[in-house]
Amino acid sequence: MNERYVVGLREVDESRIALVGGKGAHLGALSRIDGVRVPDGFCVTTDAFRLVLAGAPAIGDLLDDLCGLDPDDREAIGAVSARIRRTLDGVALPDEVSAAIDRALTRLGDDAAYAVRSSATAEDLPTASFAGQQDTYLNVIGAAEIRRHVSRCWASLFTERAVTYRQRNGIDHRTVEMAVVVQRMLVPQAAGVLFTADPVTSNRRVASVEAVVGLGEALVSGLVNADAYRVRDDRVVERAIAAKPLAIQPVPTGGTTRQAVDDDRQEEPALTDEQVLRLVRLGRRIEVHLGHPQDIEWCLVDSDFHIVQSRPVTTLFPIPEADDAGNHVYLSVGHQQMMTDAMTPLGLSIWQLTALAPMHVAGGRLFVDATRQLSSPASRAALLAMVGRSDPLTRDALETVLDRADFVPIVTDAAPAGPPGPAPTPIDTDPAIVTELIERSQASIADLRRDIATVSGPALFSFLLEAFGDHKRALADPLSMQVIMAGMEATWWLNDQLQEWLGEKNAADTLTLSAPHNITSEMGLALLDVADVVRPHPEVVTFLHRAGDENFLDDLARLPGGPQARAALQAYLDRYGMRCVGEIDISRPRWIERPSTLAPLILDNVRNFEPGARERRFEQGRQAALEKERDVLERLRAQPDGQRRADETKRMIDRVRTFIGYREYPKYAIVSRYLVYKQALLAEAERLVRAGVLGTTDDIFYLTFDELHDVVRTRRVDDRLIRRRRDEFRSYRQLTPPRVLTSEGEALLGAYRRDDVPAGALVGLGVSGGTVEGRARVILDLAEADLQPDDILVTAFTDPSWSPLFVAVRGLVTEVGGLMTHGAVIAREYGLPAVVGVAQATTLIRDGQRIRVNGTDGYVEFLS
Repeated sequence: MNERYVVGLREVDESRIALVGGKGAHLGALSRIDGVRVPDGFCVTTDAFRLVLAGAPAIGDLLDDLCGLDPDDREAIGAVSARIRRTLDGVALPDEVSAAIDRALTRLGDDAAYAVRSSATAEDLPTASFAGQQDTYLNVIGAAEIRRHVSRCWASLFTERAVTYRQRNGIDHRTVEMAVVVQRMLVPQAAGVLFTADPVTSNRRVASVEAVVGLGEALVSGLVNADAYRVRDDRVVERAIAAKPLAIQPVPTGGTTRQAVDDDRQEEPALTDEQVLRLVRLGRRIEVHLGHPQDIEWCLVDSDFHIVQSRPVTTLFPIPEADDAGNHVYLSVGHQQMMTDAMTPLGLSIWQLTALAPMHVAGGRLFVDATRQLSSPASRAALLAMVGRSDPLTRDALETVLDRADFVPIVTDAAPAGPPGPAPTPIDTDPAIVTELIERSQASIADLRRDIATVSGPALFSFLLEAFGDHKRALADPLSMQVIMAGMEATWWLNDQLQEWLGEKNAADTLTLSAPHNITSEMGLALLDVADVVRPHPEVVTFLHRAGDENFLDDLARLPGGPQARAALQAYLDRYGMRCVGEIDISRPRWIERPSTLAPLILDNVRNFEPGARERRFEQGRQAALEKERDVLERLRAQPDGQRRADETKRMIDRVRTFIGYREYPKYAIVSRYLVYKQALLAEAERLVRAGVLGTTDDIFYLTFDELHDVVRTRRVDDRLIRRRRDEFRSYRQLTPPRVLTSEGEALLGAYRRDDVPAGALVGLGVSGGTVEGRARVILDLAEADLQPDDILVTAFTDPSWSPLFVAVRGLVTEVGGLMTHGAVIAREYGLPAVVGVAQATTLIRDGQRIRVNGTDGYVEFLS
């Protein structure tokens, strides 16, 4: 038998988490660092825990029940967890475990006081800290009491809060085991916590210290306010000294008690500035040794700091890697692409390989380094102006950084080499230009599909690298970029000039209704045609209510009316099946792979629209735009110098209607190519699975493009790397990405600086004019669509895949977005009042609540 039921703290380090849990392993590692004082003690190991579980076989069945529960079903979780705890409480401590604990106590001192603390194997990890999820007991005296509290720690593995935390982090309860740390009890003058990175701003150069008198339990329990310090570069930059009327102190007979602090000492600092700086320097040493910013619990005893716990801070957003030690400012790509979710390693690497600008990865998201642009006065002004038009929150976040003048120093622009060159020739307002660009793109994608079918194995990756070059050349096509800018600049011109001349906000919103060549708005309307085919066939409608993806189209074809419905849906998928939510990540399942995703959208259209709705909706928009044009031009002609203004405006209206629709096409071309890349890579993955190299085809999503190439070439894979990447991806999904991130780790979301909104309203950016009232429908997943005709869609973000929902709603509210992002463009196309960039909209607005959306002035009001 190799079981060890008790080991000394100094015998373990981070490599022994499986034996002593996260807390025990970290304390053991800390005790080995020169100059770090850790109270002496021992660990009751997971071997002992397994021996206890073996005495209660019923727990295995209860754990199976627990794993099958919904994380939101708190009642069921509480009931099953309580049964597990009761079962554990009924198991006697095995004799061999009791004897091992007694021997350890004899070595340390039988009559001493101890802290007994839980240490689970899924605890204090870089991806999940489990802070406060299991139990700690202070000032436990006597071997019998220590043994009893060890059992209580084991049972705390199954408190409702710990179980729910594991479920939300995707951790299987059956894989987690509990060790227990038993340490000599300290009687401190002061105690508290140290964060080696600021937990509020995420700035890695700023440490945060909180301190109370006596035991730290007074701080953890919220019994008193703590003194708070912020330290930057070995200097206290902020301090707030709190009144501390109470302290928690140990009782000689065991346990703790609340004790009043003398009146004349209540407002004395718990620490001197010198002690704070000494503590932070100690914390920095621990951080360097453990490799992550740390959340450290400390005690001050006779002028010496003792560390009683150190865990990784898991809420910080990671920092992109840089080639130098200088300051950097990064802008979120996801906020521009309307996909702020974490991406898989393969998705990230392929986007990097096909993007025009260099990109950095952090926290499963993409960022661009804007430092160089911000360091030049001219390019800084241009960047802020562009960002401000699109997303005021990003501009505000940038300005917050730039207000610290020393972070991105201004570099004087070099003198121009000569006279400026001629201005670019304005593009002709010729619809044939757009037609040519679309035909060119379609031909390129057809060539890609044809040629990629002839290659496989390592040769596929060489082919793809060439294809990525073609991909980037298509994105950088000067004519394509000129058309996109012509449409956007015409939109801005119309809004600015018509507000100045006519006092009318966002006039372009109506003037762009039903503009031609908008592939995304056409996609939403085209699903109305599919609904027209489905509507007359009740059995098809019933099938769509319960459809799964396996054999979806084949099963559909067997029903009365099914062949017609299948043909209509297949034609839709042939044109739009490459799309999906989060489509910039190649690993996301496409509609062609999961056609049932479209079922609730089709059913909404069947229920909410009459036959022929597509043509009527498009024509209504076109007529509204024509009427708006006539109205605007007539009002302008009535002004002094009105004919000139009307002529200029007419040219801009023609330009915006010719070019604005094309703005959506390059993204469509990108995801069309992505589907081709993905299908080829999945074919390679299937070959690797058949050869026993990979376990499942989706393992490839957790490898970069280059790593996957190596696997195909060598027929070998690092399974541990894939498992680690899956765990990292799961943890990254819990993080909220900032709009702006600095190289110091400061994460900025931006704020609106406005006082022109009604009291109680939620502020955002108005991107599609008009005001509408209706029922808020908070939807985070397309599969949950269940819309009524007066609903207002409220969601986190919308990429083009959401546009079929826009057909069936009256307004739009999102947490992320900008003036020219896809959701805003399509909302204007459909004439939907829309407000984007509304912080926490999906939390603050309840599903079913009645709201008013003011898309002209950019706010959302709650109605009674």
